[in-house]
Amino acid sequence: MQRLLLICAAISLVACSKAPAPEIAACPVSLLVLGVAQDAGKPQIANPQDPAWADESLKRMATSLALIDRRGERVKRWMFEATPDIKEQLQRLDEAAPVDRKLGLDGVFITHAHIGHYAGLMMFGHEAAGAQNIPAYVMPRMADFLTKNGPWDQLVRYHNIILAIMEEGVAEELGDGLRVTAFLVPHRQEYAEVAGFRIDGPERSALFLPDIDSWEEWDEAGTRIEDMIRDVDIAYLDASFYANGEIPGRDMSGFPHPFVSHSMERFADLPAAEKAKVRFIHMNHTNPLHNPNGRERKTVSKAGFNIAEEGETICL
Repeated sequence: MQRLLLICAAISLVACSKAPAPEIAACPVSLLVLGVAQDAGKPQIANPQDPAWADESLKRMATSLALIDRRGERVKRWMFEATPDIKEQLQRLDEAAPVDRKLGLDGVFITHAHIGHYAGLMMFGHEAAGAQNIPAYVMPRMADFLTKNGPWDQLVRYHNIILAIMEEGVAEELGDGLRVTAFLVPHRQEYAEVAGFRIDGPERSALFLPDIDSWEEWDEAGTRIEDMIRDVDIAYLDASFYANGEIPGRDMSGFPHPFVSHSMERFADLPAAEKAKVRFIHMNHTNPLHNPNGRERKTVSKAGFNIAEEGETICL
């Protein structure tokens, strides 16, 4: 697997090192990053000038995580988001945590009804995997959307998926000391509500928040992102765009995502250990953070923050 990283045991998660695949198996419960790009991946359709078309190393898949529980006789695996890249992402999961059963998924957690977060469900249908009874963990409006709209309703009727409807703030217990809790966030809700997830393992916890309109709008609703960061060991946060101006000819000031530059300004006074928890994810194809040698990546690193990498593993 490309750039397979192991985030080291320190709870601060500041230090990390390259690790061969066998070391990953020593981590009983872990998160594996399967994608870091915005919904349409990188390179994006109709962008022939993107160097990622010619350079495979620059390609990135839509944002997704896998949760792996190696305890017990049977390896259990869950995915966060069913992206358009789910075929390759499941293959990467198979390489990292092999199982001896078809698909080998114990469920999929879906944040909302934007294409990069649920469109991969189509691959569970009878035209592809012909899956049986894979739990799709969704919020109520998302469940209603999948039930009442084709082609998704067919997945429900054919029992390719079964809807596991979550309640905000109520944990889904997945195993001993392993649970996932949904929380609502302000973001475009054309078809369904938008959620993020807190993932609690036996020893550590993580925040998965790939989409939000703004931190300030969340403040008004009574939730501060700084409090959420403080209460976990690592936080995957919306980094769709780096700064206004990265899309030529467009005023991006009203875009429904917090710029990375703004997030760093807002978090500037956090202690170093809190900053180190942040791993920016869900980067649009225009985001300069995709450039491995770019000055923006150096700026993020110098400020004490991190950028999510495909293949990195977090021990929980």
